[in-house]
Amino acid sequence: MIWRTSRFEIDLREPRVMGIVNVTPDSFSDGGLHGSTACALRHCEQLLLDGADILDIGGESSRPGAQPLGVEDELARVLPVVRDAVTLGVPISVDTYKPQVMQAVLDLGADIINDIWALRWQDPCCSLNAQQVVAAHARCGVCLMHMHLEPQTMQVQPMHGDVVSQVLTFLELSALDLQALGVEKTRIMLDPGIGFGKTVGQNFALLAHQTELLEIGYPLLAGWSRKSSLAGMGVHSEQGEELSVHQRLVPSVAAALLAAERGASVLRVHDVKETVQALHVLAAIR
Repeated sequence: MIWRTSRFEIDLREPRVMGIVNVTPDSFSDGGLHGSTACALRHCEQLLLDGADILDIGGESSRPGAQPLGVEDELARVLPVVRDAVTLGVPISVDTYKPQVMQAVLDLGADIINDIWALRWQDPCCSLNAQQVVAAHARCGVCLMHMHLEPQTMQVQPMHGDVVSQVLTFLELSALDLQALGVEKTRIMLDPGIGFGKTVGQNFALLAHQTELLEIGYPLLAGWSRKSSLAGMGVHSEQGEELSVHQRLVPSVAAALLAAERGASVLRVHDVKETVQALHVLAAIR
């Protein structure tokens, strides 16, 4: 299977690792560590040395309760990093839901739009539409994610009912809507949205039944890295507390490996080196 993007056709016969580059002061895991352009680019280079296949650059936190960021502020954070990152020789993904940002980064040569809103968000002050931006591009890849409600409310009122069937239906319809606008199926990746409006049990149900999501015929991205559900499994620190964000390396890698074993094509992670090492084990037994 191939994921077609702006400049690259990504071979998905083996799982690919997408390294996270947060150009934000407030992301739940590493907010502020790579906030400047220089720091973000150094992080990009380190992730590539660690074995990342794709870089995913984001300028706005989508953690539960996060406040929206203005378009101009997001552009100021993201554009300088993308401008240099596209010279690194790997596919560059941009994590954004704003059509203005999508258009700007695609104009700079970005390869993939990774959207938590699955191209549904509409700026009331702008006529530009996210679906139209992606559809108007000749080749860019796109990742459509399932999110229940929005970051401000998604964990206050999580989903009810059969999470697998609801996520599957949403993702399939979102992909079909985009194809109806002329976007080739080979450009589309789907993401069940681990942690975005789901309970701990629902998140693990999506992992347990992940192969059912593959039955609709699209590759899947799995984003388990350092998520809070990994701290809610009865595993505790030496002090008897739930694992903090920076204590979730082992469960993050375990979840990523299980997702890959169940057919995920792209693993979006903070801990690239350790995930790549784990994937070597999976490749060996295959």
